[in-house]
Amino acid sequence: MASDGARKQFWKRSNSKVPGSIQHVYGAQHPPFDPLLHGTLLKSTPKVPTTPVKAKKVSTFQEFESNTSDAWDAGEDDDELLAMATESLNSEVVMETAHRVLRNHSQRQSQPSQKEIPEPEPQPIAEPPVAPSGDLRLVKSVSESHTPCPSESTSDPVPLQRSQSLPHSATVSLSGTSDPNALGGSALSNREASRLDKFKQLLAGPNTDLEELRKLSWSGIPKPVRPITWKLLSGYLPANVDRRPATLQRKQKEYFAFIEHYYNSRNDEVHQDTYRQIHIDIPRMSPEALILQPKVTEIFERILFIWAIRHPASGYVQGINDLVTPFFVVFICEYIDQEDVDEVDVSSVPAEVLRNIEADTYWCMSKLLDGIQDNYTFAQPGIQMKVKMLEELVSRIDERVHRHLDGHEVRYLQFAFRWMNNLLMRELPLRCTIRLWDTYQSEPEGFSHFHLYVCAAFLVRWRREILEERDFQELLLFLQNLPTARWDDQDVSLLLAEAYRLKFAFADAPNHYKK
Repeated sequence: MASDGARKQFWKRSNSKVPGSIQHVYGAQHPPFDPLLHGTLLKSTPKVPTTPVKAKKVSTFQEFESNTSDAWDAGEDDDELLAMATESLNSEVVMETAHRVLRNHSQRQSQPSQKEIPEPEPQPIAEPPVAPSGDLRLVKSVSESHTPCPSESTSDPVPLQRSQSLPHSATVSLSGTSDPNALGGSALSNREASRLDKFKQLLAGPNTDLEELRKLSWSGIPKPVRPITWKLLSGYLPANVDRRPATLQRKQKEYFAFIEHYYNSRNDEVHQDTYRQIHIDIPRMSPEALILQPKVTEIFERILFIWAIRHPASGYVQGINDLVTPFFVVFICEYIDQEDVDEVDVSSVPAEVLRNIEADTYWCMSKLLDGIQDNYTFAQPGIQMKVKMLEELVSRIDERVHRHLDGHEVRYLQFAFRWMNNLLMRELPLRCTIRLWDTYQSEPEGFSHFHLYVCAAFLVRWRREILEERDFQELLLFLQNLPTARWDDQDVSLLLAEAYRLKFAFADAPNHYKK
């Protein structure tokens, strides 16, 4: 339990005023749970009632539930049909099969020279019990059956398999990368080449099927086609191939007309505070090797200033500056050969190309912010609401973690405000953020509603470390400096898989966000 002095000192730092009218960002700078690994898939995923047992008062959280829908057609996943079919299996057939497996297992054990892995004994499949209140039984089974993550366990993790809770494309990607040591370089290259071919075929047609593109992009987008895919998924480019060149030319021309009209006013009294705050914030962004390049700094200042001038309802708020980097890096990587996105050098890129990249970045960032603008209006109500939703969701998913944080007086706003404000960009390396955004752009309302489930999965991912901390300051420091520096695409894919499972379990359960 922290002393009163420590908490007062923390809030004094967190609530310090910033010159001007800029809202402050709370906090300091900087494998998921899979039911197949724990044997709870059939026991913990019954059909959840879509309406609560008892009618309750309408709330903003109920509005959130009504706007949240599953991103994938369950009918497309054969495994769900198999899971449903198991409910009507003949018990005599099941027991006969089990006895036969046991006999085979005993015979293999009697042959020590045979070095085969014994076939696992299947568990009898029982119909899931009917829960008295739709979501509570499921959440209890999830929290009670939680086991340490791979970093905690001494045994090798079991490779992920297809689950009825995941999109098909996501599970294929996970199964292909769950055990990198078991795959040769050529096999991995062939798999990536096959995915790239699918993207190219989809993009080559006269009209790109955006729904198919979203499904294919959920499990990650190959680097060569990521720029065009992001522009399509964000709604910046039209699906029709013939219309794209004219659209690009028109939007790029429109952006530089804004520059000519507005940018010279940055030192006027009415705008100087906004521009000064942008100028201060940009050097604090990451990666430093990119941001500290003068050309990049100028580009980011123009993008952020023009956006603030054209959106007076919110203006510039700290946190918006971070949302420029992923788009800029993805679009510039189309013209350079560097693999490390943290060390992009813009000096080799022609000035005309940089101009086009600047305009494309502005428009794609604007499309993203259109969906989460209530995060940056006065008092940032969107973030306040999402943090409250996260607290309610975690209390259902892992009550022990929730009670531990509450018992040590750690408030979700103290660490999760930044998770919502910066979309986890301060918590993850840039390469992981780009992979995360592949999925966000393929999910309906990915940057708003699905992000909530990602944050919940992200918090529970560190349950062992959280439960080991017994001090307010230590807990808060850990949550503000999570050890993700070595994370890669596989870590993000596992996080997204768990987030999707949570969404699959709770999106149609109205009681998951209220007591």
